[in-house]
Amino acid sequence: MTCCGYVSVSPMSTSAKAFAGRVAVITGAGSGIGRALTYQLAASGAALAISDHNDAQLAVTAQHARFLGATVLANHLDVTDRAAMLSYAEDVLTQFGAAHLVINNAGVAHLGDVLGMQFSDIDRVMHTNFDGVVNGTMAFLPHLIASGDGHLVNISSLFGLLPVPSQSAYVASKFAVRGFTESLRIEMLAAKLPVKVTCVHPGGVNTEIARSGTRNAGALSDGSDPRGQKFLRMPPEKAAGIILRAASRGRPRVLVGGDARAAYLLSSLSRTGWQRLAAHSFGHMSASRSGANSFAD
Repeated sequence: MTCCGYVSVSPMSTSAKAFAGRVAVITGAGSGIGRALTYQLAASGAALAISDHNDAQLAVTAQHARFLGATVLANHLDVTDRAAMLSYAEDVLTQFGAAHLVINNAGVAHLGDVLGMQFSDIDRVMHTNFDGVVNGTMAFLPHLIASGDGHLVNISSLFGLLPVPSQSAYVASKFAVRGFTESLRIEMLAAKLPVKVTCVHPGGVNTEIARSGTRNAGALSDGSDPRGQKFLRMPPEKAAGIILRAASRGRPRVLVGGDARAAYLLSSLSRTGWQRLAAHSFGHMSASRSGANSFAD
């Protein structure tokens, strides 16, 4: 089935039917992984509360989710606005009476070395990627507990496993998401509260986050970007299926793609060992780029 160029994936292959009759909340649902998650959960019988800052893209997602048979509440939402997030959580409870699954997915990227960044560049990434996750978690956590069988899914990145140059703001935000999420999971287990917590580390998924991200003035384009086109191989539909299958099984960590699994293995190297390897590799890449001005296609 297609809609606006999107090919939906059968929920039977993702175990998303485990969420039938549940209320799922998804931020960043206007495109990419968020849209794919919405469609698969809609096809599986979940009721949906979806949000995004892009109203036009959100409307497309909501329309197709309703076509798939879902009851949908679609809201414009800036995840960095704490008061708006708290109000949104109350709206969801008023509409549906419960929240069972919350997926904090909204995110942005910025490319460039620290020496060329502005404070505002770092603030924008941290506010969206980390504060947005904190806001969504704290707004909905009491409702997840009250549901008696809640599940929180926070989207980190392979860069929440392994640092790379030219992505320091993004790396910092995703490491923060990982630390926050894993600590919260321990708290839920220790208190024996009925909320599963999952941290997701997508690798190169073909979404808009890299293409729409900001960059330092004078930063090299796509070819030198580790999140560039050559690395964005996995369709968001496949990523969403992996995430929902793992979430339905209560997995604490989800590695999405071979590159994410490789990053996890590399993270077991000594920190200084990885840093030297990365510096050498990216230094060689930058030198090649300067000489050839582009990667070969």
